[in-house]
Amino acid sequence: MKIEEGIDYYFNEEGKMVLTAHYLLHRGYCCGNGCRHCPYDYQNVPEPRRTQLLKEKTER
Repeated sequence: MKIEEGIDYYFNEEGKMVLTAHYLLHRGYCCGNGCRHCPYDYQNVPEPRRTQLLKEKTER
């Protein structure tokens, strides 16, 4: 699968690659890394980080 900048990822102000919800949905599962745009509510991220990420997501 070829990934495309602007659709599947972008670079943040620090120069780091950020995967989009579009890409993550097509991947099909939560990887547990706490991706910024995780469409799976961080289901595989261990606690207490999962709760922290969910709180931050609702504050955005």
